[in-house]
Amino acid sequence: MTDCFDVRIEDHVAHISLCRPDALNTMVPEFWNDLPRIVRDIDEHARARVIVLSSTGKHFCAGMDLSVFAGEGLSDGGAQEQGRRRAHLWMLVQKLQDSFTAFEQARMPVLAAVQGGCIGGAVDMVTAADLRYCTEDAFFCVQEINLGMTADVGTLQRLPRLIPEGIAREYAYTGARMPASEALQYGLVNRVFPDHDALLEGVLGVARQIATRSPLAIWGTKEMVNYTRDHSVADSLRYMAGWQSGMFQPADMMEEMVAKGEGRDPRFEELPTRPAGLG
Repeated sequence: MTDCFDVRIEDHVAHISLCRPDALNTMVPEFWNDLPRIVRDIDEHARARVIVLSSTGKHFCAGMDLSVFAGEGLSDGGAQEQGRRRAHLWMLVQKLQDSFTAFEQARMPVLAAVQGGCIGGAVDMVTAADLRYCTEDAFFCVQEINLGMTADVGTLQRLPRLIPEGIAREYAYTGARMPASEALQYGLVNRVFPDHDALLEGVLGVARQIATRSPLAIWGTKEMVNYTRDHSVADSLRYMAGWQSGMFQPADMMEEMVAKGEGRDPRFEELPTRPAGLG
């Protein structure tokens, strides 16, 4: 539990919930440190096999909080010379980007459950997830263009890979709201649920189903899909062959077959913890 997030782990599913509904779950300075720390801790110690990201209140998240731009949020790091001051800002933007890239770097899938408004930085966040689901009243908005700035924390890099590029450009250029029906039509979300309760029940159900699969096989699947997104088919096939030559072992496959024969869920060893001090 932090000021920004409530974290619960049950049945191999880690449920991270934004818990500042009265403030529309805006992304305050603490948010940017807490989120990657929570995700990396779950990943590094293999505390769960799936991560679900949800929210509380009427809206999922209204994006960046103005406090990030005040105080020390955009400090110059003590630099005096203009080039060094700009270099500090360059590093700061990358730190913010890394908060969401942590979803992609985690070995387990991340499922986002969106209700109401998903605005600005929240779009950056959910596009970094593996799967997205929403309620009928949900909408997505690349709000940055409405504020006279360019979205800089992942939306413009990831959204065109999830939906048709022309559609992504239209919403990024206009700042219009994409309703749930269009998000489903264009493939931004996998499914639309009637309300928040049904959304959480449905997404947690998908997460629990994934959690019954071999965590090593799930890790390999996520690794390959992410790699293939950014590489040629030939390079991706070669990478797959290398991965399989080391990671493919018969134990999990045999457990799947034995469990089916015995009419029970398979029992798998958890992923190893990441070596300390390594990314």
